[in-house]
Amino acid sequence: MTTTHTFNVHFWLKKTLIKSDGTAPIYARISIDSIRVDLSTKETVFEEYWNFDTKRVKSRTKNAKFINDTLDDIYTKIKSAFRQLKQEGRVITPQSVKLRYLGKDKAILTLKNLLEYHRDNELEKLAPGTAKNYSATEKYLNRFIRKQFNSNDVHLTQINYSFVVQFENYLRTCQPLQKSRPLNNNGIMKHLERLQKQTTLAFKHGWIKINPFALYELKFEEFDCPFLEQHEIDIMSKLSIPHESMCLVRDVFIFACYTGLCYIEVKNLKKNHIVSGVDGEQWIMVRRQKSGTPVKLPLLDEAKEILEKYADFPCAENDYSLLHVFSDQKINQYLKKIARLCKIEKNLTFHVARHTFATTIALLNDVPIETVSKMLGHTKLSTTQKYARVVEKKISKDMAQLKDKLKRSKQSFQYKETDYDHLKIV
Repeated sequence: MTTTHTFNVHFWLKKTLIKSDGTAPIYARISIDSIRVDLSTKETVFEEYWNFDTKRVKSRTKNAKFINDTLDDIYTKIKSAFRQLKQEGRVITPQSVKLRYLGKDKAILTLKNLLEYHRDNELEKLAPGTAKNYSATEKYLNRFIRKQFNSNDVHLTQINYSFVVQFENYLRTCQPLQKSRPLNNNGIMKHLERLQKQTTLAFKHGWIKINPFALYELKFEEFDCPFLEQHEIDIMSKLSIPHESMCLVRDVFIFACYTGLCYIEVKNLKKNHIVSGVDGEQWIMVRRQKSGTPVKLPLLDEAKEILEKYADFPCAENDYSLLHVFSDQKINQYLKKIARLCKIEKNLTFHVARHTFATTIALLNDVPIETVSKMLGHTKLSTTQKYARVVEKKISKDMAQLKDKLKRSKQSFQYKETDYDHLKIV
């Protein structure tokens, strides 16, 4: 259904704002469906030189041609702004036309316009670790557009389901940005997920009519992150490390194994985050960096020992941080060296500590998964299930308990049967 608007632009003198030199400012009035809004043209003229019929400066006035040409240019640009909004199918009001004319409502017509808008308005809302990944997605998109369309940009109307599928196929066959980091399936899905967030933004704003991801399904492969077993934690804890920085990384990692905190939460941990819990013992009380969910967990003795070891570190210069935490890249480099020293054949990263807490420290010691979920700060139990795997040791332990229970039950039944033998009828 086509909507018809009564659109009009005319110029007028604002005689209530006479300048010190006696001139009056010229304003443009945009009227749509009996609603109007005014904007300044930045031009002024004496009232006697203004033609109220033609809405222009009288031709014999000094500078008349310059002022009238300026007004004609403004008129043309306002009409152009109106046509743009109409072509985009946007809600048209005098205010929206004014904003488009002033450039405060820049037209988002192409993919590059969308990426720029996202960069300027949405990126700052994301955590730094999340925001930095968008630049790589943009580079892949630019490469894909040049190859697929032989162009530097595409109109938003060209981004549809086919575009998404073609981009996925391109990512599966193209050269990676870094040779040392080839794209795997989940990496490809993350790039598509970022594009999905950007196109969803365009869809919500009305810049595109159809969501290109409406029929597309992101297919992530389950990744089984490694975790340390108790004997591996013990080996690492007791390892003699003369290198001071490597020793610090080991201690920070072990601290995370006994608290379940992620990298940024350990890095930001301050003195005021250690509080007295409901049981009178020391607890950690923080908010998850990712979701803002509150995390409350008792401080285990192994974690306390590490904090006591570095009790002299917190000070005003480091904002009373409890531990000296290097960059995540540096920590992961050191962890790989520590793993080799401990003869642990697992790809150690800082995130392994979180999985170790959930699986080895909590689940295998019979902490209910609901409690583990609370301590990890998860909002869904299904998220915790990815961390706290029911490993073979847990199955073996549970089945041993079941066998013992069945055995005792059988013995009890045999005892009762013997107990009633004297009641048999002869």
